[in-house]
Amino acid sequence: MTVDQLPSRTDRFAAGRARATGARRPRASMTARRHRAFYLFTSPWIIGFLLLTVTPMAYALWLSFTTFDGISPNWKYVGLGNYRELLNDPVTWDSLGRAGLFAVTSVPLSILAGLGLAVLVNRPLKARGLFRTLLYLPAVVPPVGAGLAFKLLFDQNSGASNGVLTFFGIDAVPWLADPYARYVLLMTVLWAAGNVMIISLAGLQDVPKELHEAARIDGASSWRTFRSVTVPLLSPVLLFQTVTGMIASVQTIMPLLLAPLGDTSGITTVPQSNYLYMMHVFAQYFALGRYGYASALLWVLFVLILVVTGLIFKFTSGAVFYNVDPEAKKK
Repeated sequence: MTVDQLPSRTDRFAAGRARATGARRPRASMTARRHRAFYLFTSPWIIGFLLLTVTPMAYALWLSFTTFDGISPNWKYVGLGNYRELLNDPVTWDSLGRAGLFAVTSVPLSILAGLGLAVLVNRPLKARGLFRTLLYLPAVVPPVGAGLAFKLLFDQNSGASNGVLTFFGIDAVPWLADPYARYVLLMTVLWAAGNVMIISLAGLQDVPKELHEAARIDGASSWRTFRSVTVPLLSPVLLFQTVTGMIASVQTIMPLLLAPLGDTSGITTVPQSNYLYMMHVFAQYFALGRYGYASALLWVLFVLILVVTGLIFKFTSGAVFYNVDPEAKKK
């Protein structure tokens, strides 16, 4: 080979660059294929989220600036008028306070009841699977069926609860009227504690047995082991149940099902103690036809839920223990 036939420095650089480009091309194409596969598999959820969540929320936000009543074309844009009205509406603030009180009461009770049931059915008992099934069954009953069942059970004239009381010579109690209606509402929450039980049971079964054995070897009692070992390891589950329970409790419409009249015209018959925030929203939407004002109420509730959720995460960040390898968190 002569000197003229030897590849020049420019040719060698171009060849090396071509080889490097060719080596990177399969990796780039593989990354592109992975991105396409990701968006392809998530596209049903993305489309559903855009059509069924983002679009209705945007429409409700637009309605909150209008006086639209759902039927009449004679509506007008009022800007922040609906929001100024709700800030000065004492009924709105009273219903919001009752909803907050209901959340503060029902969420801890349901978590404690579910956790207690989970601890019981986690023991090596006979027919343990049967007990788990029976305790979980109320959680799968539709809310409408549960509400109507409780309405029949606590009816003042023909309810089974008053039947038992009169059998023992006790006067019938107006369970579905003030001030007893709030206790019936709490009973409906505790009755469906099987959902919380299943989640707590999954968390209990994820607690390493070695930690319980080490605590027993150190002389810790059952209660001390539960308080110092089990509960900290269950803290992520308890945080999840607190947040989801809070969101569900402030959005409950069960008082409407327990009202003496179960149709939309019976919203005014809901006992005052059970006239929660969502009952007020329901009344504005369907009883009064004030779609704009009701949409403003819902958006205020949405913002409040975001704020309360953020505060819960902030103030519980140091109390929640995540069972993750510290080295794995750095990777």
